[in-house]
Amino acid sequence: MPCLPKALCGALVAALLATSPALADQSTAQPAADPVRVMPLGDSITQGGSIGGYRLDLGAKLRAAGRTVDFVGSLADGPGSLPDRDHEGHPGWTIAQIDAIVVNRLRTYTPRTILLHIGTNDMYGSDPAGAPRRLSALVDKITAQAPGAEVFVSTIIPIRFADATVRNYNAAIVPMLRAKAAAGKRVHVVDMYPAVPISDLPDGIHPNAAGYSKMANAWFNALSSVPGSIGDPPAPGGTCTATPKVTGTWNGGFQAEVTVTNPGATATAGWTVRFTLPGGHVVTQLWGGTASGQVTVTNAAYNGAIGPGASTTFGFIASGSSAAQVSPATCASA
Repeated sequence: MPCLPKALCGALVAALLATSPALADQSTAQPAADPVRVMPLGDSITQGGSIGGYRLDLGAKLRAAGRTVDFVGSLADGPGSLPDRDHEGHPGWTIAQIDAIVVNRLRTYTPRTILLHIGTNDMYGSDPAGAPRRLSALVDKITAQAPGAEVFVSTIIPIRFADATVRNYNAAIVPMLRAKAAAGKRVHVVDMYPAVPISDLPDGIHPNAAGYSKMANAWFNALSSVPGSIGDPPAPGGTCTATPKVTGTWNGGFQAEVTVTNPGATATAGWTVRFTLPGGHVVTQLWGGTASGQVTVTNAAYNGAIGPGASTTFGFIASGSSAAQVSPATCASA
C-alpha cells in the first residue's frame, strides 16, 4: 500500500468511484498513435533469459526518447520490469530453424522493423562455413515477404571458445548485407561484435546485464539513424515519457508506479499519461494524479511542473483476476 493517510486514501477512492462509469469501460479509451511494430528475431541472445536481454534496456531507451513501439512475436517472457515482453527469440535455434518459420511469423505479426541477431548456434554446428550462405537466403526470404520493413541485421557477438569462427562469419556477412542494401533492399548492418566484450559473457556465449545494455545501445543507435524505423521523433518542447512498473501483486490485484520524465530543455506546465490495463482490471486507488477513462491520468496540482531532465511519479492500485501488467504508456506535456 502507498504511504498515505487513511482519510486521504478514502477520499481518493471515493473521488475515483464518483467519476464516470467509463473508468471500468475500455471502450472509452482515448486512442494513442499506432505504435511501430518491432520484431526482435533470433536465438537465446534475443530471448535474453530471465533478465529480458537487450529488450529491457532498448524498450526503456525508446520510451525515454518518446517513441511509441510495440515489440511483437510469438513468444513472451522477461522480468516484471519489462512492460512489453513479446519477441521471436528461440533458444538454441540456428539460421535454418529461423528460416523455416519466418514467413509465417511475418504474416502473423507484420512488423515494420526487424532486429535480427542469428548465427551463434551455427558457429559450433556441423557447417559453420555455410552459415553466411544460409543467412543470405534468410534475409532474402524476409525482404521478399516484407519488402517495406526495415531489416536490421547484426554481426553476432563474440563466443569465447570460437572467436576465430565468429570473426570469419562476421567478415563474410557484412559485405553480403551491404550488397543487398545497395541493390535497394531495406537492409541495415549493425556491427554488434565490438559492442560486447568477452568479459561481459559469463558462460562465454550469453551476455550479462551489462552486455545486454551495450547491445541495446547499439540497436538504439542504429534504429535512430533510419527515419521511420521507430516512428517519427517527438515534437520539440511538447513531449514527456512515462515508464510503468509493477511494484506488488496479490490474488485479485496489483500495485504499480509510473515515472514521468521530462527529457526536454524547458520545464513542463503539466502532463497527461495514457495506458491500458489487463482485461477486467479497474483502478481502485490512485495517488499523484487524477484518473479518467481507461486509463488517462493527468498531473496533480503539485507535480505538473517538471524541470528539464527531472521526473515525478504517480501510483495506483488495480483490481482484477488476470495477470498483473501495464501496457507501454504514452505521455504528453503541456
